[in-house]
Amino acid sequence: MIDEPVLPGHPVDRLSGVGPRTAEAFAAQGVHSVLDLLLHLPRRYEDRSRIARLGEGLQVGSWVLVRGRVSDVRVRRISRRRLHIVDGIVDDGSGVLPVVWFNQRWLSGHLHEEREFYLYGQIREGRGGRLQLVNPEIEKAEGEEAAGLVPVYQRLAKFSGRRLRRLIAGCLPATDACEDPLPENIRRDYRLPRLDDSLRAIHAPELPADERERAKLLQDLNRGRSRAHRRLAFDELLAFACTVVSRRGQRLARKGLTLPRSESNEEKAEELLPFELTAAQRRVLGEIRRDLASGRPMARLVQGDVGAGKTAVAALAMLPVLEAGLQVAMMAPTELLAEQHARTLETILGQAGFPPRLLVASLPAAAGREVREGLARGTVPLVVGTHALFQEAVGFRQLGLAVVDEQHRFGVNQRRSLLAKGPEPHLLVMTATPIPRSLALTVYGDLDLSLIDELPPGRRPVRTVVRPQTARKKVFEFLRGEVKEGGRAFVVCPMIDESEDAAATSLRELEDEVRSLLPGIAVGVLHGRLTAAERETVATSFRQGTLQVLLATTVIEVGVDVPEASVMVIESAQRFGLSQLHQLRGRVGRGSRPSWCILMADKSLTAEARHRLEVIRRSSDGFEIADADLEIRGPGELTGTRQWGPGGFRFADIVHDRELIMATRAVAEHLATTGELDEVRERLALYHPVDEVLQAG
Repeated sequence: MIDEPVLPGHPVDRLSGVGPRTAEAFAAQGVHSVLDLLLHLPRRYEDRSRIARLGEGLQVGSWVLVRGRVSDVRVRRISRRRLHIVDGIVDDGSGVLPVVWFNQRWLSGHLHEEREFYLYGQIREGRGGRLQLVNPEIEKAEGEEAAGLVPVYQRLAKFSGRRLRRLIAGCLPATDACEDPLPENIRRDYRLPRLDDSLRAIHAPELPADERERAKLLQDLNRGRSRAHRRLAFDELLAFACTVVSRRGQRLARKGLTLPRSESNEEKAEELLPFELTAAQRRVLGEIRRDLASGRPMARLVQGDVGAGKTAVAALAMLPVLEAGLQVAMMAPTELLAEQHARTLETILGQAGFPPRLLVASLPAAAGREVREGLARGTVPLVVGTHALFQEAVGFRQLGLAVVDEQHRFGVNQRRSLLAKGPEPHLLVMTATPIPRSLALTVYGDLDLSLIDELPPGRRPVRTVVRPQTARKKVFEFLRGEVKEGGRAFVVCPMIDESEDAAATSLRELEDEVRSLLPGIAVGVLHGRLTAAERETVATSFRQGTLQVLLATTVIEVGVDVPEASVMVIESAQRFGLSQLHQLRGRVGRGSRPSWCILMADKSLTAEARHRLEVIRRSSDGFEIADADLEIRGPGELTGTRQWGPGGFRFADIVHDRELIMATRAVAEHLATTGELDEVRERLALYHPVDEVLQAG
């Protein structure tokens, strides 16, 4: 290593063995400094504290540490496989064992019979049932002590194995110069170790003498759940929470469009609805109206289960903005959903003199140009669209409110580009994907949260059952009976065409069978490859009852609202995630008829798939389902942001660190009240830059 003391800020090329080219390769992997190396954590640990005796029996598949001499070393070359094999015999005095290395020809010159080595590797069965030690890591035996707990790191540039361990071990003295970013009172309150102690405990853990303590420590280290790992996770989550709380404070300090409240106007607005608002809808609408009247830019996330009435709340929130002469834009992820929102808003706001205009990619050029010109002049006050809304060519005279539906399908930059089209417009975000509070505080941490936790009266529970593919004929007999009694049905497939890579039922292969099983019943087909006009024709025919059964892909997950629909059949249900199954099930049970969701599944289900289907069968609670989905598939699947950790966060796991998420948010909000927020945030940012994670949201 370098002669002078190692400091966290030293660039990696100051370290012995790291030249300019290696430093460049390190930089490509995000490692620029000694501190970056210290924050490159082991991906697992191996207990090399016990030395196996070759004469006492070995088990196939076990990982063992052997101390002995290696003899009879020879190198073989297999030309057709471009493979070099190094063979030898390891002798520890109690027995001998063949040892083999693949493509490590250089070892042959280092294995001297007079030297003792430590060899750590896996016991496997070779030809003729003979045991052998395969590809062991090797180093010279010095002294009587075995290695203990050995960290194993992900490769960095050309450094791996023992070489990378030594490089990082040489950086450990730099931990003494790491300034602890946490105030002493926070460390004390949450019983957190010091940062320097944590880094040393992660890279060079001390092995307890007690057998149970040793096993517990190894388990915690390998799961990333040790006290030292918890400290790094806490710091990272606090850095994120401080940034989010700071951004929220900056937003609240800005001046926004003020829309004073009028009780009489609000009562008249509710008369536009063909139904009474639920108590939950009234509560959330009140929160939105207070935001609009506050003089600060609103940024609110409204969560509500499928069918909870979010669009009606959004429509009433739009009305005072429109009446003030400002413009409103509503963005949806698909044309089908945008079209449904336009129809709903036409019903509610059209009678108040604010008919919505549609702006989607499939709109004819002349019609699209007319809408864009109307938005720029201000003659189009209300527009509903897809991604087309945040194109550069779309400008507003004065955008007062942006409503984003199914937010998890849009990136943060897309949301910002829409908000940039007006002077501090208000923002209302909606999602029908229930999100656990801990996840919402991370993914949507800069937004105020509202929850519509009550379904409108008359919504009937949907009975959910799981049936094997072999029962399809009986299932369709039941479906035919429902249709004859006035119901309508969806049949959903995970894909349009057959695929060699996926054992799943496709729409194409099922179409003829569905028609043959439902003689005399009008069946329509809906999928993403149809043109917008074709999709609208099919969806309208299904809504009006001209078509009684809709064979579709997940394009109908959102955007098709048919109260008469009473049966949802989901083919190859094991191919879908829990939240998606819950969304699809929400397409039925919207009217007065008893409703069913039938999950068709293969017999050969994995344990995970069986668990998913059992969760959706027994529960209709969106938040319970979202929690289970978070545990099974992780936050990236649930929110549409695959960067979210493990992966988005380096040290925290937002599936398992929910308690820390809640705690660090509370700490950040307290720091904001004491005036320490920015100071702590700046200190934490040296170790945990959060910009990339925020972009992922």
